[in-house]
Amino acid sequence: MKLAGRVGQVSPSMTLAIDAKAKAMKADGIDICSFSAGEPDFDTPKHIVEAAKTALDQGKTRYGPAAGEPKLREAIAQKLQHVNNLCYGADNIIVTNGGKQSLYNLMMAMIDPGDEVIIPAPYWLSYPEMVKLAGGTPVIIPTTAEAGYRITAEQLRQAITPQTKLFILNSPSNPTGMVYTPDEIRAIAAVVVEHDIWVVSDEIYEKILYDGAQHLSIGAASPEAYDRTIVSSGFAKTYAMTGWRIGFLAAPVPIIQAVSTIQGHSTSNVCTFAQYGAIAAYEGPQTCVTEMVTAFAERRQVMLDALNAIPGLQCPKPDGAFYVFPDISKLGIKSIDFCSALLEQKQVAAIPGIAFGADSCIRLSYATGLDTIRKGMERLDAFVRSL
Repeated sequence: MKLAGRVGQVSPSMTLAIDAKAKAMKADGIDICSFSAGEPDFDTPKHIVEAAKTALDQGKTRYGPAAGEPKLREAIAQKLQHVNNLCYGADNIIVTNGGKQSLYNLMMAMIDPGDEVIIPAPYWLSYPEMVKLAGGTPVIIPTTAEAGYRITAEQLRQAITPQTKLFILNSPSNPTGMVYTPDEIRAIAAVVVEHDIWVVSDEIYEKILYDGAQHLSIGAASPEAYDRTIVSSGFAKTYAMTGWRIGFLAAPVPIIQAVSTIQGHSTSNVCTFAQYGAIAAYEGPQTCVTEMVTAFAERRQVMLDALNAIPGLQCPKPDGAFYVFPDISKLGIKSIDFCSALLEQKQVAAIPGIAFGADSCIRLSYATGLDTIRKGMERLDAFVRSL
C-alpha cells in the first residue's frame, strides 16, 4: 500500500513510544521507574470532577459548538484578561482537544508550503512535525545550557527571512524547564514587532514555576506584540487533567474562525461534559495548583541532587514545568542508545534528547512520586557507573 507522502516526512512521537513500552513492561509485572511522560500523578481535583458529574446529570452529553461551550470560552477569556493582561474576548477563543490540537490546527490554518517557522532547540518534539504536516519548513535555532536554553532576541533577528511566517515560543519549556525572564520576553517581542511576524506562545506550564520565576505572556509585552501574538494553552498540566483533553487557542478572530472551520471538519466539539469540568478549574479554588507546585518543587530538588551526584552527568536547575534535562555528552553514548539500555537493563524510562533536537541530553519528568524518584535515581546511578 502506498501511503501519503506527508506520513514519511514526520517521525512518530518518541515520548509516546517509550511510555507505551514502559507501560507494557509494567503490565508484564516488571518494576518500572518511569520518568518518560509529562503527566502529573495527582488525581484531578475533586471540584473539577464534581462539575463534570453534575454536567452529566444535567444531560450535557450532546453535540456542542465546534469552537467550544460559550461559558468555557468566556471563562478562558476572563482568565487571560485578569491573569495574563491579554484583552481577549470569547470570540478570540477556541476550545480544542488538548493543547496539541490547538497547535496542529493553527499550523494547518496559517502555514503554506514555503513558509518558515522558527523553533528554538531544545523543542517540544511535535513542533517541527506539525510544521512539516502543514507543508512548512521548520527552522531550528540551537540554544545552549550556558544560555539557559533560551534563544536571544539577536538570534531570532538573525534567523528571520522573507519566508518567515511564525515563531514558536515555549516558556516554561518542555523539555528543559527553563523560563524566559520578563526582560527577555520584551526583547523578543520587539523583534517580532520589528519584522512583523507572528508568534505562537505555548503557555501550558505557565503556573508551574519555582524560586520566584515570573511568567510574562509575550502578548502582554506591548500593544504591538499583542497584535501579532497567538496563545496556546490548556488544562492538562496545571490541573492534572491530561486525559480530559481540553486545550485552547487565543488569537485574532480571523484565525479563530479559520481554526474553527478546520476543527468542524475533523473533530468537531471537545467532549461536552468535560468542558464543564474545565469551567470549574478556572472559576473554582486554586489551592490545588499551589499544592501540586509545592510537591513538584520538592521532587525537583530530590532529582537534581541525585543527578548532580552521578559522575559524568551535568544538570541545570529548571525554573518551571516538571522536567530536568541532564547532559550525558561526557559518557560518550548517543541519547537513544542510552535510554534504550537504561530501560532494558535497569527498568528506568527516560526520553532521548534527540527527540527534542539535543542528542547530548536526556529528559526526565519528575511528575511522579518521591519513592519512584529515589529508586529510579539509584538505578540510574548504577547504570551510569556500569558504562
